[in-house]
Amino acid sequence: MSKLNQVIAAEQGVRSRTSRRVTDLYHTLQKSALFTGLSRTYKPRDDEGERLPAERTQVQERVERNLRDVAKAWVPLWDIVLTKDEGNTRARANIVVDDLLLARDVPVTYLLFLEKQLTDLRTVLNTLPLLDPSERWSYDEASDCYVTEPSETTRTKKVPRAHVLYEATDKHPAQVQSFTEDVIVGYWEKVVFSGAVPASRKRELADRLDKLIIAVKEAREEANSIEVEQQEIAADLFDYVLTGE
Repeated sequence: MSKLNQVIAAEQGVRSRTSRRVTDLYHTLQKSALFTGLSRTYKPRDDEGERLPAERTQVQERVERNLRDVAKAWVPLWDIVLTKDEGNTRARANIVVDDLLLARDVPVTYLLFLEKQLTDLRTVLNTLPLLDPSERWSYDEASDCYVTEPSETTRTKKVPRAHVLYEATDKHPAQVQSFTEDVIVGYWEKVVFSGAVPASRKRELADRLDKLIIAVKEAREEANSIEVEQQEIAADLFDYVLTGE
C-alpha cells in the first residue's frame, strides 16, 4: 500500500524512464538492417580453384524480443497511472476556512482544478481599480457607485475696463489705459462618480481569497494522503496483444 501523493510523485519519474526506453526501442525497430543476417560460402568449380573465406553477418535484433522489451518498458507506467486514477476516484476532502465548512467531500481532481482557478482569480483581484484616496467618497444607492462631496469652482469672464491716467484739460485730452478684468459670472458645482472600490475592500477580498487558496491546498494534500492499493493489469493486456491469451 502507498499513499496517493507518493504515487503521484513517482509517476513523473516512471513516465520519463518509459519515454526514453520506448523511444529507443521504436528507433531500433525502424533499423531493418539490425534484423537481417547473412551467411555466404564459396565453392570453387574444381579442386584447383581459389578458396575464399565464408561471409557471415549475425542478426543483431529480433522483433519478438523487442516487443517483449516494449511491454516490459510500458507495464510500470500503465500500472502506476491506473493506481493514481483509481486513487483519484476515492480521494476527497472538505474545504474549511476558519472552522467554516465551505464544501464537503470534494474530489481531488476538482481541488486541483479549483486551485488553478483561484490563482487566476487572485490575478484578477490584483487589477481592481481603486478610488482616488485624495477624495472623500460615499456610496450613492441611486447611482450605484461612489460619489464625492460637491465642490464649487467659479467661472470668470474677462470684462474690458478703462483706467484714466490723466484727466482731460483744456489743452490735452484725457489719457486712458484699457485693460481686462476677470469677473466672476457663475459657479460650477462638481461631483465625481466612480465605479472603483476602496483600497480596504480590495484588501478584504484578497485576504479572504488567500485563505480560501490555502484551504484548497490543504484539502488537496489531505485528499492525496489516502492509501491506495497497487494496480497491476498492464502485463495481462500485453499478454493478450502478444499471445492472444
